[in-house]
Order: sequence, then structure tokens, then C-alpha cells
Amino acid sequence: MNLSHIPLRLVTGAFILNSGLAKRNLDKESAAGLQAMGSRVIPQISALEPERFGKLLSYAETALGLSLLLPFVPSRLAGAGLAAFSGSLFTMYLKTPGFTLDDGIRPSPQGTGFAKDIWMLGIAVALILDPKRKTMKRT
Repeated sequence: MNLSHIPLRLVTGAFILNSGLAKRNLDKESAAGLQAMGSRVIPQISALEPERFGKLLSYAETALGLSLLLPFVPSRLAGAGLAAFSGSLFTMYLKTPGFTLDDGIRPSPQGTGFAKDIWMLGIAVALILDPKRKTMKRT
């Protein structure tokens, strides 16, 4: 892991880990609401029981948060997981009625809380695209 990755991974990993841990004991209604939003991106999600979906979401977010925080997980791998997660969130934002203004991109007041998650996609791209360090050969 590059030194420059530490702040990116620490902030994002802690944020996602906290979110995942907070979802451990979602009630059925809350899980169903998240499931309905998620099914706009992945329709197969709607086939799950809401409680099961809530548990799986909690496990996935916790695992992603930990992968970002653990230094032995390669940055590109952690970045790929973050890209999938944040890309899904951004797609959900774009597909949710009322979250964008008429132009379909800029957030409405209701969508601002979700639009700001685009920062995670930027961090994911930075982790994936950052070149590997090359070791110098000694002669």
C-alpha cells in the first residue's frame, strides 16, 4: 500500500465499516426500504426476504470497510470493491425518482444525501489507477 493511499482507505473504510455495523439489527421496515432502493440497480434483490437482505448488506459493507482498513489487502483489490459498491450507490441515485433535478444529474434536495456518495467512486478510481511502485535494481 502506498503512503498516499492511507488517508483514502482510512476515511472511506471507517465510514463504510460504521455503516455496515449500524445495519446489523435492521428492523424489517428499514431493511425493506433499503431493499426497494437497491432493487432499482439489481432487480434480483427483491426476491430476498427483507431481513435476509439487511443482514447481507450489513455483512457486505462490513467486509468492504475492513478490506479498505486492512493494509495487507492490495489497494487495487480494495478499490475494485469500493468501485462496485459506490457505482451501485451512484446508479441508485440516478434511477431513484425525485433524487435529481430535471437534467437527470444534479441532485434535488431529496437526492443530495445520496449524490455526495460520488466521492467514494473517485477514491475507488484513484486506488485502482495509482501505478504500482517499481523497485530499482541494484547493480
